[in-house]
Formats: sequence, structure tokens, C-alpha cells
Amino acid sequence: MTTYPPPQQTFSHSTPVRLWEDGFALDPYRYYAALRAQGPVGWAELSPGVPAYVVTDRRAALDLLNDTDAFSHDPRPWESTVADDSPVLGMMRWRPNSLFADGAAHLRYRGALIDTFEQVEPHDLRARVHRAVRLLVSRIGPRGEADLVGEFARPLMALVFNSLFGLPDSRSDGLDSALGKMMEGGAEAARGEVEFSRYVLGLIAAKTERRGDDLPSRLLDHPAGLTPEEVAWQVFLTLGAGHEPTANLVSNALSRILGNPLYYSTLTSGARTVTDAVVEVLHHETPLANYGIHYARRPVTLDGVWIRAAVPVVISYGALAHSAEQEVTSGRHPKDASHLSWSAGPHACPVKQHTLLIATEAIEQLTQWLPDLEPVVPRERLSWRPGPFHRSLTSLPVRFSPRSPDQPGAPS
Repeated sequence: MTTYPPPQQTFSHSTPVRLWEDGFALDPYRYYAALRAQGPVGWAELSPGVPAYVVTDRRAALDLLNDTDAFSHDPRPWESTVADDSPVLGMMRWRPNSLFADGAAHLRYRGALIDTFEQVEPHDLRARVHRAVRLLVSRIGPRGEADLVGEFARPLMALVFNSLFGLPDSRSDGLDSALGKMMEGGAEAARGEVEFSRYVLGLIAAKTERRGDDLPSRLLDHPAGLTPEEVAWQVFLTLGAGHEPTANLVSNALSRILGNPLYYSTLTSGARTVTDAVVEVLHHETPLANYGIHYARRPVTLDGVWIRAAVPVVISYGALAHSAEQEVTSGRHPKDASHLSWSAGPHACPVKQHTLLIATEAIEQLTQWLPDLEPVVPRERLSWRPGPFHRSLTSLPVRFSPRSPDQPGAPS
């Protein structure tokens, strides 16, 4: 494993900012401040001994996201420098899908995914979300208390994806568990990757043998002519990029809503929309905090910082959001306060409308079923899962009046 010295620029800190520490989950803004103190591109560790450049400036991020000549998404040159058991490989290892591809291969994979998701009509996706919420409310409603992370947001996404993939609800728990282990990047990451791979490969094997009215079958039949192996890797990406970030978007939005009674009352009264709350999270507490990973094809400068080839260059969407929030709070108005949670450039999220629909419908339905949700723990005392990539609550305990979906007055 290769150890790199810090970038060739005078920084405020000579040692890398360690995003793998437990302290990062407790107070990421302190770590973002340390990165920003180094300049537009900071120096960090994603896990012990795995360094990376971290972009914390919006202009530098946009330059990076749109520069396909100097930067690549292919991590294989970097992988040869990393130990085989590195906990971040689950999120960064090369796979033949649109996220890790450039040029023609990227266009082929991305086009197939976009075409496939365009066949998912909004009313159909909305119905799948409503069904999942009803099922989850039937489990937690009669108790009068629940954890909205472990018992709602995360299983919700597993149920929705299982439905889109033509699988039974019983397969959702294994999917949820595997993805959680991978995203945290800790000791369980390798096991999560194995479990996740088993889920995806089993799914594609079943759909190769017998098609259905589902996303994998449509990918298998797409004119791009993807092989079953290529379809498996597009599904791998779809789940990895869709399940965890969307579940965290839902739970982060719920925590902000419920943590402010006045805010919650404006939503339940209809004065504000759930979409407002979801967009607020994307601006200020984005669920995929550090990702959009690129690699310089050759040594190059980015906003005055010398970037070595084959070293990860990570975009800190969380630091960008926090910086913009600080400017607004202090009375300054950034030239462009729009968030970059969907990324930008050729690799911008191709299904953001589907994600927004899932998140907003899930929250709207939950608050209709259980209108008197009350947090058990103050928001400032909630705990967050460790890991360099995400902003994810460990739990969101709430109480409410017991409710069954069979009671009169149920949401339509």
C-alpha cells in the first residue's frame, strides 16, 4: 500500500483530516472547517492509510465534475495502491457500470438506466411507496412508538426496490442490512459487499431465466444489448446509489421536521410542503456527504492545487452545503446557493425526480397516518452513523397515538 505525502501547497494543517474517525459523525462541521482552512482542495483520509483530496469549493467542484479530459471515474489505477481488505473498497471498487465508466461505455450504461427508469410512471411509483408505507405502519402503528430510521426509512427503500425488481417483501431485510454495512465502511463493509453481491446475482439469475414486468428484465431486454453480468452491475449501482441516500434523505428530513414543532405544524396545516423540507435537507444536510470520486489521468492542477494521478479526488457535498449555509446565516448571499447533492456534469444523478417523489410521498403518507409524531430525543442529542461518505442517523425514536391501517379515516 502506497502512502502519499500531503499535496504540494502550504496548508494550515500538515496531517490529513481523518474522515473515518467517530468524531466526524459526531461533528462533521468541525472537520469541514479544517478542510476548508486548507483551501479549495483539502487533504484527508477516507480510512486509515487511504488518503484523498477533498474539494470544498463550489467552483472547483464544478470544474472537476465537468472536466472529462483531465479526470476519470475509473478507480483501477488507485486500487492497486490499496490493501485488499480496505473498508472503503465496497464504495470505491471498480465495477462495469455507469458510475465507474467514462466515454462511450458510460453513455451506453447511463442511457440504458435512463430509458429503463423512464418506464416507471410517477403514479406507479407513488402507489408502490404508498403500499410500503401502509405495510410499515401496520407493523409500528399499534405500538405507539418506533424508530423512524430502522423501522421506517431504511425498510421503506428496501420494500420499494424489491417491488421494482419483482421480488417478494421477504427479501427486503437482507438488502437493507447489506447496504448499511457497505456504506459505513467499517469492519463489516466486506461482509456487506458479499451479502449485497449475493442478492444482486440471485436477482439477475432469476430474471435471466424468466422475465417479468420489472427493472432488471427491462435492462436485460434493452437495445443496448447489456449482458446479464453488465445488467447485474447496473442493478448493483442502482441499489447502492438509490437505497441508502434516499433512506437517509427521508430520515434526515423527518428529524428536521420533528425537531422543530413550529416547522412541523406548518407542514401538517398545509402552509408548507414536504418538498420544502426535503429540499432543505439537500441544501444543508445532504445524505451523501462525500462522494463524486474522480481520479486525475495525469498530474494536474485544480484551482491552484497540484493533484497527483491515481489519488481519489472526493467532492464534499456536505462541506459545500455547510459553507453556503454559513454565508446565508451571516447575512451574505453566495452567488449561487443551489446545492450540488445531485452532482453535476456528465455523471449527474439521472433519476432525481424519482428520488424526490419517493422521499416526499413517504413523508407525506407517514405524517397522514401518524399525524402526532413526537420525537423522544432532542435533535441535538441524536446519534449519527460513522463513515466518511454519508450523513446518516443511527436512529430516530418517536412516539405517537397508536394507529392501525384498518381504522376509519385512513389516508387514501
